[in-house]
Amino acid sequence: MPVSAVNPASWYDWRVGRLGRPARLSLWLTVALGSVSLTPANAQVPVAAAQDVRGESIDDFYAARNGRPLWFDQMGPSGEAPKLLLDLLMSAQADGLNPDNYRSRDLDQALYDAGSGDPDAIHFADRLLSEMFIAYVADLRRTPQIDMIWVDAELRPSVPSPRRLLESAASAPSLESFVANMQWMNPIYVGLRQAMVQGNRDGDAQSDLLRLNLERARLLAPAVGKYVVVNIAAAQLSMIEDGRTVDTMRVVVGKPIHPTPMMAALIRFTSLNPYWNVPADLAAERVAPNVVRDGKAYLDSKGYQLLSGWNDKATVISPDTVDWAAVVARRTDVRLRQLPGPANAMGAMKFMFPNAQGIYLHDTPEKKLLSEEARMFSGGCVRLEDAARLAKWLYRGTPPSTRSTLPEQRVDLPAPVPVYLTYLTAIPTDGGISFLPDVYNRDRAALAKLDGDRIVASR
Repeated sequence: MPVSAVNPASWYDWRVGRLGRPARLSLWLTVALGSVSLTPANAQVPVAAAQDVRGESIDDFYAARNGRPLWFDQMGPSGEAPKLLLDLLMSAQADGLNPDNYRSRDLDQALYDAGSGDPDAIHFADRLLSEMFIAYVADLRRTPQIDMIWVDAELRPSVPSPRRLLESAASAPSLESFVANMQWMNPIYVGLRQAMVQGNRDGDAQSDLLRLNLERARLLAPAVGKYVVVNIAAAQLSMIEDGRTVDTMRVVVGKPIHPTPMMAALIRFTSLNPYWNVPADLAAERVAPNVVRDGKAYLDSKGYQLLSGWNDKATVISPDTVDWAAVVARRTDVRLRQLPGPANAMGAMKFMFPNAQGIYLHDTPEKKLLSEEARMFSGGCVRLEDAARLAKWLYRGTPPSTRSTLPEQRVDLPAPVPVYLTYLTAIPTDGGISFLPDVYNRDRAALAKLDGDRIVASR
């Protein structure tokens, strides 16, 4: 319901009755000091959001401003920000949330009353807007039940304290832009949400895909800071700064039998001139048949070494000690290591975010694969179109030198950079929404799980 169409029966007048101006002012002061909570009893606010840390509450925010409103000036709404926030709350169904949890009708009436310029009404509406804004963001920043490996737990979606959240709004160059662009969320989420609202559909295949991909996008970083996003479904890497894509490149991702997992981690260092420790299945599939055919000469020509085991104390041993036909048949496993050099599958460098799955981003000598439309050729890791370009960006314009030929040189980043390996089969574009092939056939099962979780949650 637009502000201009509000019923003139004032909710504010209903709330305070016929107390008179002094009593109404007293009620406002009570609210401002935090003795009265404006959060509805049935609002789905996470426990973490409700348990304010000392000095980080909504009351602390207003106290630091000497009670000065955030959403209003002395004469009424501060631009369109209050109306934009109300629109978000009233369309919260697009987020999978219940608009009734955010008292949108009460807010609509409060905005109408504040439009009179009455100081009491302005302060009351401002506090109510802030309360509902905090509750809404807390619900949006929950971690959905989507398969994601959190290598570094600090990358999980988190809810800022009420004071920090309101201060970020207050310090934004434009409060209107802050709200309109939902700068507490990732821009991909915002684009998908807009399509969900504008489409006004429910239950068709495209709306289901939008809903699923909204949940996946909910896991990504908000529009602040520097991070990397690899969309596995598009086989594309994006370099992001404060919500803006500054560069992109093609990548090669895992084959359907070796799918690249969804993962969030911190890129901590680069390994220059890396060895390639060949996974046992790839050694059997790619290397052993050539050794059976060409003998030890094949290993020498490609720079492979055979090691005695997988521990750190393993030593180089002779290939003559292995039954290579048995390796092909998978009756025995071997550890092969490829030395740094032009033929090395890792190329000149790999970017490390240590994880139990052994996944990383790396250079590749097989550039021709990057020209393919469907780029699923790896064993799960991500091969880069231009590793040197990514290094320059990660190291703030001064990438590590590659002159030395020493193997496995570790070069730490100036500061760890988050990387999100995600799987988006619907992405916002300038022309609307682009739907991508479900290359790993994940969408149907993910939608079923998402629907199942919602049914359980609603009981």
